[in-house]
Amino acid sequence: CILGTHHEKGAQTFWSVVNRLPLSGNAVLCWKFCHVFHKLLRDGHANVLKDSMRYKNELSDMSRMWGHLSEGYGQLCSIYLKLLRTKMEFHTKNPRFPGNLQMSDRQLDEAGENDVNNFFQLTVEMFDYLECELNLFQTVFSSLDMSRSVSVTAAGQCRLAPLIQVILDCSHLYDYTVKLLFKLHSCLPADTLQGHRDRFLEQFRKLKDLFYRSSNLQYFKRLIQIPQLPENPPNFLRASALSEHISPVVVIPAEASSPDSEPIMDLVEMDTASQSLFDNKFDDIFGSSFSSDPFNFNSQNGMGKGDKDRLIEQLHGEIAALKEELGNFKAESARGTVQLRGRASELEAELAEQRHLKQQAQDESEFLRAELEELKKQREDSEKAQRSLTEIERRAQANEQRYGKLKEKYSELVQSHADLLRKNAEVTKQVTVARQAQGDVEREKKELEDSFQRVSEQAQRKSQEQAEVLDTLRRELAASRQELQVLQGTLESSTQAGVEQSTRITGLEQERDSLSRAVEQHGEEVAALRAELQQLQDTLSLEQRSSKVELETLQSQLRDKESTEQALRQQLAQEQLALLQGTAREAQRMVQDALGRLEDPAHLGCTGSAGELCNCLLSRTLAASECVERLRDAHSKFLSNRAAVGSLLPCLALFAHLISDTLVQGSATSHVAPMEPADR
Repeated sequence: CILGTHHEKGAQTFWSVVNRLPLSGNAVLCWKFCHVFHKLLRDGHANVLKDSMRYKNELSDMSRMWGHLSEGYGQLCSIYLKLLRTKMEFHTKNPRFPGNLQMSDRQLDEAGENDVNNFFQLTVEMFDYLECELNLFQTVFSSLDMSRSVSVTAAGQCRLAPLIQVILDCSHLYDYTVKLLFKLHSCLPADTLQGHRDRFLEQFRKLKDLFYRSSNLQYFKRLIQIPQLPENPPNFLRASALSEHISPVVVIPAEASSPDSEPIMDLVEMDTASQSLFDNKFDDIFGSSFSSDPFNFNSQNGMGKGDKDRLIEQLHGEIAALKEELGNFKAESARGTVQLRGRASELEAELAEQRHLKQQAQDESEFLRAELEELKKQREDSEKAQRSLTEIERRAQANEQRYGKLKEKYSELVQSHADLLRKNAEVTKQVTVARQAQGDVEREKKELEDSFQRVSEQAQRKSQEQAEVLDTLRRELAASRQELQVLQGTLESSTQAGVEQSTRITGLEQERDSLSRAVEQHGEEVAALRAELQQLQDTLSLEQRSSKVELETLQSQLRDKESTEQALRQQLAQEQLALLQGTAREAQRMVQDALGRLEDPAHLGCTGSAGELCNCLLSRTLAASECVERLRDAHSKFLSNRAAVGSLLPCLALFAHLISDTLVQGSATSHVAPMEPADR
């Protein structure tokens, strides 16, 4: 049936015959049909799946019909038909998977198109597929009486035979599921994949138990070598555990021929046949006279000139063919070398691009460092402002009775400044987080550069090995040419050396075989190197995309911090301006209070010597004059830098105090002095 599907490139003939079979009335026949159809889906032509999809509904109806029978083959046929339908749907949704599920790691990545969503959905479908396989496995075992040797009976073997196909499918599905889960854990959070891990652990325990039970059955021991799963399931939370995973390999030994099915050939007949074959080959090369009497030298010397010429021409033709093959081998090696050099150039260009990206990342890190230095300076300015506010608060507490209202303002300022300090601490923390993220980016860039260096070294070593292989081929070619020249001279000198010439020709053929094997090995190495380079290129592209995403994230965080910092600056400037305005109003009230006291009757009635009051007035006037100078300097600094409020606030408060005291002292001095000096 399998050969027929490949011959007609489809399964039309198979289904035309199946449609005439009483599958709905004979459970054993339906069971054997499922076994044959399973083999066709695995090993038949690719169009078997396409031709079978039109009968999918009929298989579903037949499965439901056999599901009503709870004894015999009824449940077995129902579950097997569900498995076949699941297999057909899986391969229809995922056409990259062949029927026998044999794929390389690269083909598995291509099946998911390097998209995490596709890998997620593909893992779910594989879980469903493997679940159907395990259900059939368990149903067959539960239908057998394991207390007896059922595997050696015809009835037991009829039920166990399809499990060989199930074991082949399960080994591949388990391997692919493990690899896909490791790939998903490298891209998604562990909590998101908790359901996948739970379902995998359940199927792992079932599959391990079924493999162990199957390996102990005598029926499977001579037909298939069943692998054993590891003692513990893989730890998907540890990425390095993927290197410890060993793909389970199912080995089907070559079927030994039955002694009853092959005729026994007598040893004498075999010896006679082999001798006759050797004689015919000898006659074809050296003529019939050699085989009739190999030691008749007269007959050998009597060989015609035409036979000698024909033999020489035949040897010349073989030598020319060998030279042509050697030339082809040399050309293929040269093409492989050119391709490897081109690939090395591409890798060097990619390395230069990565270095450029690294330089850009370093420039951005320098910019972040500069921003951090500015934030530190602003923090120092804030600390200076805090110290200034503390000094103002201390003075306000010393003059609490006179400056009660100013004390409240100072308290509000301290509270607002504490809020600013907390906000500043948050900004500093965010900057620290940004610096840590930047350090992670630099480490990843360094690791990427190291991996590029290793790839370059491997490519260089491969190039050297290929050069050595080419040199070896050249030396062997020169040696073969020398031997061919010696062989030609020997043919021209004597016909008696025919046996030696045939021996040398055999040696040349062996050398040709060795050269062909060397070239094949070289081609395999080139293919392996190409696969490795492709894998490295995919890894580099993924690393580059992740680096770009991280850089964009850092840039967005930096912009958010800049906007937050700008808002904090504006708020600080507004609060400083409000503080300055409040201090100025309080100073104005102090001066107004002093002016109001000039007309106070209690003040007008004060007594004292004019000299003492005059000296006190002069001292207060000098202090007020010095305070005016300091206030002028602080005011000029404030005009040049609106943020320099720390030096202006103390001068403003002290200036109001000294001016008020000077006014009061001047009024008192004028009251006790004579009229004319008092007016002056």
